[in-house]
Amino acid sequence: MSLKSMIWNGLLVAALCCAVFLLYRIFEQYSLDQIVQSVRSIPLSSFCTALLFAAASYLCLGCFDLLAIRSLGKSLPYPKIALASFISLSLGHNIGFAGLSSGAFRYRFYSRWGLTTEDVAKIILFCGVTVGLGLITLGGLALIVNPGDAGRLLRLDTANVRIFGVLALIVPVVYAALAFFIRGKLRLWRWSFQLPRFSIAVAQVAIGTINFILVSACLHQMLSAFGDVAFFRSVTAYVLANSAILATHVPGGLGVLEATVSYAVPQEASIGALIAFRCAYFFIPLALGTTLLLISEIVFRRSRGTDEEADERAEAQSA
Repeated sequence: MSLKSMIWNGLLVAALCCAVFLLYRIFEQYSLDQIVQSVRSIPLSSFCTALLFAAASYLCLGCFDLLAIRSLGKSLPYPKIALASFISLSLGHNIGFAGLSSGAFRYRFYSRWGLTTEDVAKIILFCGVTVGLGLITLGGLALIVNPGDAGRLLRLDTANVRIFGVLALIVPVVYAALAFFIRGKLRLWRWSFQLPRFSIAVAQVAIGTINFILVSACLHQMLSAFGDVAFFRSVTAYVLANSAILATHVPGGLGVLEATVSYAVPQEASIGALIAFRCAYFFIPLALGTTLLLISEIVFRRSRGTDEEADERAEAQSA
C-alpha cells in the first residue's frame, strides 16, 4: 500500500469517526424522550415538506460544483458531480471548516475523474464565492423586508438596518458587473483572480440565493409547527445564524444555530423545531453521505482491482 493510499485511508477512517462523534455531540444535550416527543410534535406533512426543501438545497449545492467545473472549461456528468458534492457537503457541514473538510472529499472524487489539484482548489474557491454571494443577497433582502428582527439582534435601528441591506445588495451587482466588463484577470495587489463569464456570475448569484431560500424554507416548516411565523422571519433567523456559524466554524453550528434562531424568533424556536431542523438538514444527510461514502469507496476499490487485473493479463499476453 502506497503512502498516499495510507494517508487517504487514515483520513477516511478519521472522517467516519468524526461523523459518529458529531452525532453523539448533537444529541447528547437532549434526552431520548425529548427527541422523540419533539419530532412527533412536528406534523408529518410539515416534516416531509422540510425534507423536500433540504433535498432541493443539496441539489442546488451540486449546481455550485457544476457551474465551477463549467467555468474551468471541464465536463463531467451531473450525477457524478452531485454525488461528490453531496458526500462532501453532508460531512463538511457537520465537521466544520466546510471549505477545507469538504474540499478534501471533493479532491478524493474529482481526482479520480481526471481533475487536477489546481482544478479542485478553484472549484472550492468558486463554491465559497457562490455561498457568499447567496448569503449576502438573501441577507440584504431580509434586512430590507424584515429589519425589526435583525435590528434587535444587531442592536441597530430600522433605518440603519435597511441601509445595510441596500449595501449588501450592491455586492452581487458589482460582482456581476466586474464579470461583464473585465475579460481577463482581476488583479488586487499581489493576487490575481480569473472572473467567470457574465452568465455564470449571474447564475452564481441566483443559485446561491435560491439555496439559502430553500434552507430557510426547511427551517420555516419546523418553526411554523409551533407558531404563526412569517417566512422572512425564518429567513432572517437562518441568515444571521449561518453567518455566525461561518464566522465561528463551530462543527455543525452546535449551539450557535440554536442561540441565534432562539433570539431572532423566541416564541417559535422551540427545542422541537430546532431538533427537527437538525434532523432534516444535518443528521439525515450526514447519515446518507457517510453511507454513500462507504459504498463509493468499496465500488472504487473493486473497479480499481478489476482494472489492475486486466492490465496484468494484457501485459502477460503481450509478453
